[in-house]
Amino acid sequence: MYEVLRARCGLEVGAHVLEVGPGTGQVTRRLLDLGADVVAVEPDALLAAFLRERLGDRVALVHDALEDAELDASAFDLAVAGSSFHWVDEAAGLGALRRALRPGRWIAIWWTSFGDETRPDPFRDAVDHLFEEVPHSPSAGLEGRPSFGRDAERRLAALGTAGFARPARDEFRWSRAWDSRGIRGLYSTFSPVIALDPDRRTRMLDAVERIARDDFGDRVERPLVTSLYTAENPA
Repeated sequence: MYEVLRARCGLEVGAHVLEVGPGTGQVTRRLLDLGADVVAVEPDALLAAFLRERLGDRVALVHDALEDAELDASAFDLAVAGSSFHWVDEAAGLGALRRALRPGRWIAIWWTSFGDETRPDPFRDAVDHLFEEVPHSPSAGLEGRPSFGRDAERRLAALGTAGFARPARDEFRWSRAWDSRGIRGLYSTFSPVIALDPDRRTRMLDAVERIARDDFGDRVERPLVTSLYTAENPA
């Protein structure tokens, strides 16, 4: 995916990049390692403090929601959002990013989905019953449609409506393995799990870890799909 960002979207040494929703900074660190100059917009106070502690002055941090952030107009070479844009008002957020981008520069938004309808996912099948009464996050998308990140029709249409040119979608299918403690840690970061009361959250995570350890031999491999959407801010 980062090769696409470099070849198509202008990610290069010295590029001035605006990142939306950096969270714990996984994408931020990759951008910095590739030589970009990063301004990150993070609305959550705890995550903003975490980023300041971990990255210091390597990144310029704007503690605000994208819809409310004061960003310089036509200042950025690339705008990115990794698995975060479902928390943003899509029309307002895309408008803000278009205003912040220089003409002829690019936007890149992506999501990684846990699960792939084209491949078996036995661990998902084994733990699905734990989530029967757990509310979905906005990443689930609209009822009757694909998940937010996989709903290519709506995501590409939104880019076009916002005035971006040459909207495109790329998909990357891959997989990742975790031991039982690792898969517990992963599930503990899912927003529907975080939203549970502490006792229920602990019981759910205990069950996830136990199933991984006892039924999967302490090794869970899950299929993943990264859906990348790119578009150009027209001159």
